[in-house]
Amino acid sequence: MTESEFEARLKELDRLINDPEVRMDPERVWSLLAEVSAGPSATPVLPAVTVPSAGLRLGH
Repeated sequence: MTESEFEARLKELDRLINDPEVRMDPERVWSLLAEVSAGPSATPVLPAVTVPSAGLRLGH
């Protein structure tokens, strides 16, 4: 994520949490928190996914 993308996500997160005119979207808030928690140059963290038929585990 570039510095400008990081800043845009922080602004969106701030708006979602602090602007009383914006409807709270908890799923989006958690998604943004996961993206920005590692910083601007980090690779996004993928959720763990288990494929039942093959027993494979993808992501973290």
